[in-house]
Amino acid sequence: MTQSKPDRILLGQFGAAHGLKGEVRLKTYTGDPFAIGDYGPLTTDDGRSFEITHLRDAKEVLIARVKGVADRTAAEKLTNLKLYVDRSVLGDVEDEDEFFHADLVGLIVETEAGERLGSVAAIYNFGAGDVVEIKPVAGGKLVLLPFTKAAVPVVDIKGGRLVADQVAYDLARAEAKPDQE
Repeated sequence: MTQSKPDRILLGQFGAAHGLKGEVRLKTYTGDPFAIGDYGPLTTDDGRSFEITHLRDAKEVLIARVKGVADRTAAEKLTNLKLYVDRSVLGDVEDEDEFFHADLVGLIVETEAGERLGSVAAIYNFGAGDVVEIKPVAGGKLVLLPFTKAAVPVVDIKGGRLVADQVAYDLARAEAKPDQE
């Protein structure tokens, strides 16, 4: 099963306004946080386009200046906007151990023995590393599995699947909270 590739890739998200001169906090999902400024105009879910003109470090986020945003009121209107780039700008991934998180959503999740466990619903990072959200094949609670080599030893994009370690999956399933259904 070959997964269709998404047309756009999420590179970051604006946070709250910073200061009075139109700067805004920016959380990036690029390997090098400052690289987000190198991709040219970034688009939002509603089709607007933004160009980052300057970036500076502020601990866990960047502070960005955005073309056309000159004051705090304008910066406040950017809060929580997700920023995407066309996939074509990023080029193809050459190493089979590299992929975009967006390529994982929808993949089948199975055990090393080939038993189907579910499918990838989302990938998260709450600060301690990536987590794979799995929608179980039989329904029920969503399972949050650490996205580590031990818990997910195989990522097979071409084959349309992830292989989850059975013990890690069972532990994660036991920890799933009822409100995650």
